[in-house]
Amino acid sequence: MVRILRAAVAQMGPTQKADSREHTLGRMLELLETAAARGASLVVFPELAFTTFFPRWYLEGDALDQYFERGMPNPAVQCLFDRARALRVGFYVGYAEQTPDGRRYNCSILVDRDGEILGRYRKVHLPGSVEPRAGARYQQLEKRYFGYGDLGFPAFRAGPDWGHAIMGMMICNDRRWPESWRVLGLQGVELVCVGYNSAAYDPNGGATEDAALRTFHSTLVTQANAYMNATWAIAVAKAGDEDGSGLIGGSCIVDPNGRIVAEAETLGDEVVVADLDLDLCRQGKDKMFNFGAHRRPAQYAVITERAGVVEPAALDAV
Repeated sequence: MVRILRAAVAQMGPTQKADSREHTLGRMLELLETAAARGASLVVFPELAFTTFFPRWYLEGDALDQYFERGMPNPAVQCLFDRARALRVGFYVGYAEQTPDGRRYNCSILVDRDGEILGRYRKVHLPGSVEPRAGARYQQLEKRYFGYGDLGFPAFRAGPDWGHAIMGMMICNDRRWPESWRVLGLQGVELVCVGYNSAAYDPNGGATEDAALRTFHSTLVTQANAYMNATWAIAVAKAGDEDGSGLIGGSCIVDPNGRIVAEAETLGDEVVVADLDLDLCRQGKDKMFNFGAHRRPAQYAVITERAGVVEPAALDAV
C-alpha cells in the first residue's frame, strides 16, 4: 500500500497586538483555502496561532486572560474547524489553553479531516523565566504564564485518510531537545508537527545571536532529529516584525533522511506543500536507527536521573 500524505506548511506573518480575532482567523482561513486548493489534506499552523506572542510582555488580569482559549473549538475559532471539515482538510494548530479547573498551558492539537481532535499536546520545555528581567524591552515569560506540559510526548495513530500515519507534536523550544524526538521515535513516529514563534534575537539577553543564526539552529535541529528518528517533520513559524519584536521564519518540511524537501521563502503568510511518502521512514527505522537492535538504555540512565550538569571531579593540581 502506497502511503502518500500531501501536507502544507501554513506559515503566518506577524499578528499584532491590535489585530482582531476576526482579522487573524481571516488570514488562517485564506491559508487553509490555498493549501486545500493545492491538494493538501493536512495543514500545519504555528504556535499561538490565534494571537500575538504575548509572553514577551509582563501582563496581569484581563490583559493576560484575553489570550487564553477556554475550550477548543470555541465560538471564536469555530469557523476554522467548520471550513476545514467542509474542505476535508485536517490541521495542527497551537494556542494558549485554560482548562476548566484554571490550569494554563501552551498547547497544540491535531484535528483530523472530519473535524475531530485526534490528539492534544502541552509544551514541556518552557523557555524564559518566571520573573521579568529588569530593563529588558521584551520579556520571555512562558514559565510565568504556562504550566509545564503534563501529557508527555504522545504519539497518535491517524486513520486511513492519512495512511494510518503515526503522528506526534511539539511546540517551539521542544524541538531543540533531542529527548522530545526520541520519546516520539520510540513510539514509531512517522510525522512530527512543530509550530513555533522564535525570536530573531537572543530572548534571554545578549547580542551573540541574530536572526540568521537562530534560523540556522531551527533548521539544524529539525533536520538532525528527523534523521536520527527516521521521521518526517514539518516545522512552521509565525514570523516577521510582531509589535516591534522580530520573529524568525525558516518554515520547512524535512524528510526522514534529514533533507529539506520544501521551505518558506518569506517572513509573511505563505503556503508550502509537499508529498510525504511515509514509507521512506522504513529505511532508517529498519537499519541505522533500528532501536530494538542497537539501543542500550541501561547506559543512558543519567538522562532521566539528572536535570543539570554534574562535571567530573577536577584532578589535583600538580
